[in-house]
Amino acid sequence: MRGMYWKPEGASQVQRAVVAALAIVGLIAVEVFPSEEQQPHYAEKMLAARRAQEALEVIHEASERRGLSLRLKTDPSGSRMIGEVLSPITSGSGSLVSKQTSVNPNFAAVLVEWLKELRVKSGDVVAVGVSGSFPAMNVAVYSALHELGIEPIIISSTAASQWGANDPNFTWLDMEAVLRKNEVFPYKSVAASLGGVGDDAIGLTQRGRRMLERAIERNQIPALAEMDEKELPEPTVQAGGESTTPSLALVDEGRVRERMRVYYEKAGDRSIKAYVNVGGGTVSVGTKVGKRKFNPGVNSRPPKGIEDMPPSVLGAFLETGVPGIHVTRIIDLAEAYGLEIAPRAVPEVGTGDVFQKRQANRWLAGIVLALILMALFVIARAPWGTRMLRTTIPPESIMPPAPRAPSGFAPRSEKRDGNGSTTDPPRH
Repeated sequence: MRGMYWKPEGASQVQRAVVAALAIVGLIAVEVFPSEEQQPHYAEKMLAARRAQEALEVIHEASERRGLSLRLKTDPSGSRMIGEVLSPITSGSGSLVSKQTSVNPNFAAVLVEWLKELRVKSGDVVAVGVSGSFPAMNVAVYSALHELGIEPIIISSTAASQWGANDPNFTWLDMEAVLRKNEVFPYKSVAASLGGVGDDAIGLTQRGRRMLERAIERNQIPALAEMDEKELPEPTVQAGGESTTPSLALVDEGRVRERMRVYYEKAGDRSIKAYVNVGGGTVSVGTKVGKRKFNPGVNSRPPKGIEDMPPSVLGAFLETGVPGIHVTRIIDLAEAYGLEIAPRAVPEVGTGDVFQKRQANRWLAGIVLALILMALFVIARAPWGTRMLRTTIPPESIMPPAPRAPSGFAPRSEKRDGNGSTTDPPRH
């Protein structure tokens, strides 16, 4: 019967400490030695980021040649992609941190990922809306389109918000021309608007409006305001159920209608596979209500309640079945893809989770888990393990317990003498 009394009630303090130490060491090892997992479309992302880096360098050199000012306080990376806090062509407020964060060639890789998600391929046509507010993001879009072999139809807004391309002598249209002249991109906007509120520079001075008009003229780009109003053709359906033209009922606002007309006229008989918008232009995405409704990144379907939203180009495309990419909330995008916030220097190509994502080493985590389970089994279950660690068990824990009387009987306090019972009264 001795064997039934010998088994210890539980693991000792030392045993539990050993298992805890093993678990802590294992956790530290998993955190300190993560694995790098290469993300899909790595090669194309790298090409696009290198193209964006080249474009940023070309713009930097052009700005230097023109003798434009550089303020390291607001542009610590020295990129020359950060404009003034205020100028005659500044259309509204802007976030300096967002503008600084946008100066990162690796955003081009993010655009590659989104275009791949929408299955836009080489030779396809996409509609693009850009403005002077985020010139670095415009570069990222152009770079992704170029490396994927996608043909863009571009409409630009000339005005810019704070710290954007708001120098009257070096607007986004001028930057686009410089990139085309240096053969970085072959792209030229098919049309341009003044931009700003209402896409018509509402609130700017007459001097500011004239500066915007001159920028459009010197770059020889048709101004949207000068284009004749035309009726959109009735929607047609191609093979596969793709609509090539939108319904007028969906784009009943004049400026939106005008942009949609230009896009579909330039596309001709080719279907538009996606719409890419940069920034928060009122015509592109609507008022503040519309801006909150559309998600940053890929938008595959219209948001709930779009019928009550102001008309917008993005909304019109979504309602006709054309998906959209909305480049906005730059800081949120940077955090989501592991890109640096407001870098002090222009980041190197290939950095960020969009290329290689750091995550826990699954093999190492599995080994650590197996070791912990084995230790628990040895200590708690295996008899040979218990005997091996018996020296750590206090002697009192292995002493057999005192025998207990059967239930219902009290223990005897004195010996029987054979003549009386324990219930007899004491003898004197």
